[in-house]
Amino acid sequence: MKRSLSLVAIVAVAALSLAGCNEDAPQSSSGVQKATVQVAVNPNTGRTVEQDNIAGRLKMDNTPGSVKHLYIIAPESGQVIIYSTVQGKVTSSGKRLSPTSVNNSTRGFNVQFGNETHYTNEVLQDDGTYGSSAEYIFWFDSKGQYHQHYFTGGQIIHISDQPIAVKSVVINMELTAAPGVVAPAAAPATDKGAVAPAATPAAGEKK
Repeated sequence: MKRSLSLVAIVAVAALSLAGCNEDAPQSSSGVQKATVQVAVNPNTGRTVEQDNIAGRLKMDNTPGSVKHLYIIAPESGQVIIYSTVQGKVTSSGKRLSPTSVNNSTRGFNVQFGNETHYTNEVLQDDGTYGSSAEYIFWFDSKGQYHQHYFTGGQIIHISDQPIAVKSVVINMELTAAPGVVAPAAAPATDKGAVAPAATPAAGEKK
């Protein structure tokens, strides 16, 4: 009787040990198992903060008439080399409207070329294009303004939906002439009342 009770106790302890240990779960060499956490979602959207950021970027990038501000910054001096407004968004040269490779099998997504149907394994992205973008991070600041920062081998590229304060700009794409330089006289306008466009001040410059 005592032997039977001992066997039952051993089986019960083993069962409890196995219940608290999932052998299929990933674990470190020290035996620590993978931990999980419940991520809260925005009650208004049902999305996480990361998902809201991506949805917000896609919405902002595809808003008709939106304007952003592009700054190209020298990495050592911090000098703004080029400033320009951007109509809509900056597009990477890696983006395309069609996939680069197709096949004649019925696997994948169909692509129409004239009257012929081909198939591709490339997935159409959320913005309706194929391909990849240059590596960057993006964020919305505490005022809800959008910023997009590229990482390149030399120059730093920063994009925002609002102008940022900088000391000076070497090349301002919005100016018809450099500050202090008198632009040549414009040709007489053919239409009465027409005037030459006013130069846009550089970012951080006073009108």
